[in-house]
Amino acid sequence: MNGKGELAVSRRGVIVGGTSAVALASLPATAQERVPGKPPAAMPVKFDVNGKPVELTLDTRTTLLDALREHLKLTGTKKGCDHGQCGACTVIVNGQRINSCLSLAVQHQGDSIKTIEGLGTPDKLHPMQAAFIKHDGYQCGYCTPGQICSAVAVLDEIKAGVPSHVQDNITARPRVSADELRERMSGNICRCGAYSNIAEAILETAGAKA
Repeated sequence: MNGKGELAVSRRGVIVGGTSAVALASLPATAQERVPGKPPAAMPVKFDVNGKPVELTLDTRTTLLDALREHLKLTGTKKGCDHGQCGACTVIVNGQRINSCLSLAVQHQGDSIKTIEGLGTPDKLHPMQAAFIKHDGYQCGYCTPGQICSAVAVLDEIKAGVPSHVQDNITARPRVSADELRERMSGNICRCGAYSNIAEAILETAGAKA
């Protein structure tokens, strides 16, 4: 616009202004909190983590993954895709595996949460951890905590009779098999490609033949 009294807006100005708005909207919560304005909502949450009671006051937007890693320093649970697609953040809540990056911490009031640190220790490994070592079920190791937590929960699912999509007879109790494990573990991605070794480790832990 070139008329007198009219606001001159260039194409460059529009692009710069739009880019700035997008950049501000995409800032992480910690950065956004520094912008003057109303402070973020926070609330207390109590849950049990690896057999110990925990009480935290958290921003209501805090994921369970960030509560475990950043507030409780349980860094065994990994942040991979942060979109629930890789399974690296898998933990066991009330006996069921979940992607902790997709779950808000405040949703777990009173829940029992188990992370890789709660399954075993270097001096006393969980059988699944020992089997992963024996069968070299990892390479870089980044996805391994989520793989192990998921594998432990998978065997509990099969034992409890939870059906899967690969069963010929949905009314029959599921059995441990390579096909069954591949289906149930499909949400846990190993970018190193150690899938066959992971399957062997789970089969051995279940008492089945590889």
